[in-house]
Amino acid sequence: MRRTATCLPGLLSFSAIIVPVFARAQDADIQPTPATRPIVVIGSGLQAPPAATAYNVQTIERERLLQTGSGRLEDALSSAAGFQQFRRSDSRSSNPSAQGITLRSLGGNASSRTLVLLDGVPMADPFFGYIPLSAIAPERLASARVTRGGGAGAFGAGAVAGTIELDSANADQLGLVQASAMANNRGETELSGAVAPKLGDGFAIVSGRWDRGKGFFTTPVSQRVAASARARFDAWSAGLRAVAPLSADVELQMRGLVFDDRRTLRFTGANTSSSGQDASLRLVGRGDWAFDVLAYVQARDFSNIVISSTSFRKTLDQRATPSTGVGGKAELRPPVGDAHVLRLGADVRLNDGETLEDAYSAVTGLVTARRRAGGKTSDLGLFVEDDWTIGALVLTAGARADGWTIRKGFFAEATPTGTLTTDLAFPGRSGWQSSFRGGAVLTASGTVSLRASAYTGLRLPTLNELYRSFNVVAPRNNGGVAITATQRNPALRNEKLEGFEAGVDLTPLPGLTLNATAFDNRVRHAIANVTLGSSGNTVTRQRQNVDAVHARGIELGGRMRAGQVSLEGSLAYTDAELEASGPSAALDGKRPAQTPRWAAATTLSWRPADRWSLGVTLRHTGAQFEDDLETDLLPSATTVDAFAQIPLAGPVSMVLRGENLGGETIVTRLQDGSMDIGTPRTVWAGIRIALR
Repeated sequence: MRRTATCLPGLLSFSAIIVPVFARAQDADIQPTPATRPIVVIGSGLQAPPAATAYNVQTIERERLLQTGSGRLEDALSSAAGFQQFRRSDSRSSNPSAQGITLRSLGGNASSRTLVLLDGVPMADPFFGYIPLSAIAPERLASARVTRGGGAGAFGAGAVAGTIELDSANADQLGLVQASAMANNRGETELSGAVAPKLGDGFAIVSGRWDRGKGFFTTPVSQRVAASARARFDAWSAGLRAVAPLSADVELQMRGLVFDDRRTLRFTGANTSSSGQDASLRLVGRGDWAFDVLAYVQARDFSNIVISSTSFRKTLDQRATPSTGVGGKAELRPPVGDAHVLRLGADVRLNDGETLEDAYSAVTGLVTARRRAGGKTSDLGLFVEDDWTIGALVLTAGARADGWTIRKGFFAEATPTGTLTTDLAFPGRSGWQSSFRGGAVLTASGTVSLRASAYTGLRLPTLNELYRSFNVVAPRNNGGVAITATQRNPALRNEKLEGFEAGVDLTPLPGLTLNATAFDNRVRHAIANVTLGSSGNTVTRQRQNVDAVHARGIELGGRMRAGQVSLEGSLAYTDAELEASGPSAALDGKRPAQTPRWAAATTLSWRPADRWSLGVTLRHTGAQFEDDLETDLLPSATTVDAFAQIPLAGPVSMVLRGENLGGETIVTRLQDGSMDIGTPRTVWAGIRIALR
């Protein structure tokens, strides 16, 4: 990809600056004395405040992240019932631009309504808003903290459905060397490795992963044609991370990530790719004046070729979508007494991107038009939040102000020879929007804890939603084609979350925890793909702000540990509906597209001895509608996955994994009878090496 080639030198320069700093930190005389505290480098941010549990939080530990049937992050995050991408495909067989993540059925299009952070850095693509899941290897992580709802607060803008905080593993968690090699029954392979030496009181980690395979047919046998292709995938990522102590209470953290992901979707020649280069610096102080200062830069690119389902010629070449995300965050926790944890801070994110596309005739195969579209968005947030502990009661309250801009939007179309036929410049907009949140946690006894919270938040429309139109062409069962044309909307408003919830956490017996949460969340001005009408074989939609997506429901969770056996699970029931009027009035009372009513996941694990691990996961996703008008229903799906690690000799273990062992047909797309399906029964085997 062009973006990879041009931005890699910048990442190398970044590393060249950091490595000497790291080396000087190791050479510094920082030996502990009776007057100083020992240096502890953990490579993470500041500790979560006392009232974090006022919101519905589920932590997925490293052990669970590593024990999945697929070995992929989205599989592990599905342990939190209600987690969903726009479609049911995983990051081997889906279009990357559909990898938007949401919680609580607050979706409706492919953009992420959940804020995903990796070591504090927002991971959403600056142009589309999707999450590059294939680039975030679970084996590099220490934990994933899922907060459903909760509003923006100190997290940042974008958290209208919740927040997922991913923390990288440190050298102690990884060990000196870890490596694995896996292959499945289709001959696909997965290679992963990391080296994590300790350097003085700090550490460095170099890691990499490579996944490749011929894939499976996403098209059912009855609908395949000569041009039907397997969902081929070839993805790699490499990471560099270093943590160095600068003093007894201050540490410097550096992280770099480079990735490239190439897939084939449905037809021969329908190739898609995404790539990126990320770099971040973080300074964390854990003294009396605790602070967390973060800066990052992201360069991303995306390409996609659309193949006609009738002539099987190229109809669109989205040849490049270069985008850049730049931002940072600063948080200060001044000493205000043992009963209070006060957080003051600011964060900023600047997005800049454009798409470069060539349209082709499905009949002649010649270019018919050349298009460019893009723009810039920014968000500056200021926040304050205080947690006050009064005996068994913890109170929290916070406020946030976001200054946002949407500017320099444009759309241009030219003939194949370069003569402009359309040249639009859209007016810029800006404003301030406030958010508030507050809650309470009461430890009623040693076994019962009660919590309640209310919150607001916001999400800016993505550059893709604002300025890019697209068509989806799918075959009909009668031999024709169905065309869905989705139009841009440069006038989209910001989404705003309003929500409240209450819950109880129980520990009735040692090793047994249970929790329940009832919630009511409403996203006002929610952006949805709204059907405007149809003509012949073409359905026209536009991205529009509907009045709201209103979701109410119950979330249950539990974990039991009895010796070497553990059982954990979660269940989410969500009654979600659209509130719509005016041009979108036909959607009023309907469920948002791609949002199931029921979702559940449970995992039974057994660890009979050191390095032994056996587990089985049962997951259920309820029925959901493909479209906004509830025309095509995707049936429910129940899958069984399994994982086993068995020590062989020394540091070597055998690993066995199974995906969809019951052979469930997982329908991922359904339109006028045209269907795509998800991962079939798949069995993996390989070895894992771990040197401490």
